[in-house]
Amino acid sequence: MAEAWVNSSVGSPSESPVESSADFPSVAPAGPLGTDLFLELSGRGSRRAQLMQALREAVDSGRLAPGTRLPPYRSLARDLGIARNTVADAYAELVAEGRLSARQGSGTRVAHRAAPLPTGRDALVRRTAARPVVHDLMPSSPDASTFPRADWLASARRAVSAAPNDAFGVGDPRGRPELRTALAEYLARSRGVRTDPDRIVVCAGFAHALRLLGGILDGPVAVEAYGLAFHRGLLTEAGRRTLPIGVDRAGARTAELAATDARAALLTPAHQFPTGGPLHAERRALAVDWARAHGGLLLEDDYDGEFRYDRQPIGAVQGLDPEHVVYLGSTSKSLSPALRLGWMVLPAALVEPVLAAKGARELTSGVIDQLTLADFLAHGAYDRHLRRMRRRYRHRRDLMVRTLADRTPDIRVSGIAAGLHAVLELPEHTEPLALGTARRLGLALEGLRAYRHPDSTMPLLDGLVIGYATPPDHAFPAALDALCQALTALPRG
Repeated sequence: MAEAWVNSSVGSPSESPVESSADFPSVAPAGPLGTDLFLELSGRGSRRAQLMQALREAVDSGRLAPGTRLPPYRSLARDLGIARNTVADAYAELVAEGRLSARQGSGTRVAHRAAPLPTGRDALVRRTAARPVVHDLMPSSPDASTFPRADWLASARRAVSAAPNDAFGVGDPRGRPELRTALAEYLARSRGVRTDPDRIVVCAGFAHALRLLGGILDGPVAVEAYGLAFHRGLLTEAGRRTLPIGVDRAGARTAELAATDARAALLTPAHQFPTGGPLHAERRALAVDWARAHGGLLLEDDYDGEFRYDRQPIGAVQGLDPEHVVYLGSTSKSLSPALRLGWMVLPAALVEPVLAAKGARELTSGVIDQLTLADFLAHGAYDRHLRRMRRRYRHRRDLMVRTLADRTPDIRVSGIAAGLHAVLELPEHTEPLALGTARRLGLALEGLRAYRHPDSTMPLLDGLVIGYATPPDHAFPAALDALCQALTALPRG
């Protein structure tokens, strides 16, 4: 048995003019270069047969991706201890089979091949599966095309240049002090949060924060009757029972907290998800009063509090009582979920328990991204980006509202004063039909029923939750057209 890690220089000369790129210096690699290649020759047959079998397995299994450049004959032969002609013959036969391709100036590469057609049961499953998504109206992400690349890159350069040496050592579980300092200033200014850097813990987004908190809380957690099942699942995994409280156009019915044995409550005060209303001031006060009277804790999910259109800014509930509220935020909606950056603003008594749950080293959020976000905040780029995105998303929201009013005037649109999604209120019992029609038209969206807590006594609400931020500008009108087609297919009356 022969095996080798092949470490071949891309520019090394090849014995074949097909593989040599020395005469074609301007040709850019078209795919992964394949400079490290592990092959194991084993089994019966000649070395050529063993090599071909190893290459077939690597290609067919996907271990060698289409476009991957293979090593030159001589390099591979030397590393495997076989003859150069053996490698050349194996390459030639695999080219004939269509697994490899050879072109002058490009070398020998894994071929781009169409996937084999499914047969039998697999074919049936494929044919009956949902159609491919053409229009993404899921309420999950901002428009990825609007990420502020130039400003982010400028901040990254400044941040890395100015970073002290210890920034590139073992990470502090609290997060970089530069980011915690910038966040304390920004959150106080823009959201009315009362804190200092020592009470901020950086994490890898809201879900990570909820996992950490779920592990240190005691007793059940009250949640809004309509909310993300994913969040309820995180709490359940942490051993916390979830108790639903009702929601309406004034947000969560926080007066119901007193009738539960919950020790904490997860709320979306700025923009209830998914129904869309803000938590009424009286209900905010009731929630804080409950936390004080029962030694409870409010978990404030401020997932899209920066985006408001037709109302004055609503401050964070945390500002009413920092010792009974955990404020949770992230960059998932404001910048990109790909950054995996979030933060917890904690009561003093919870800082050490959260750090103990997180661990002695920062393992979740990269230091470079933390330093970059700190600079991004400090230089005002975050504020400028949010102002641009408010204008963009308001324009989209207005276009959606006008289009629906013109083509489906009997559909009520709600929850649109802020945020990145809207609710289309449907006639009773029509949500399943609307979802089925939408999916046949290639629309990705969700219905309200999917958000209802299974133990809630609230009635099932029929509606569609439309994320109007995700599609790029050029694709949004077509998505609206498909949405209107789905809605016009619903029975009236």
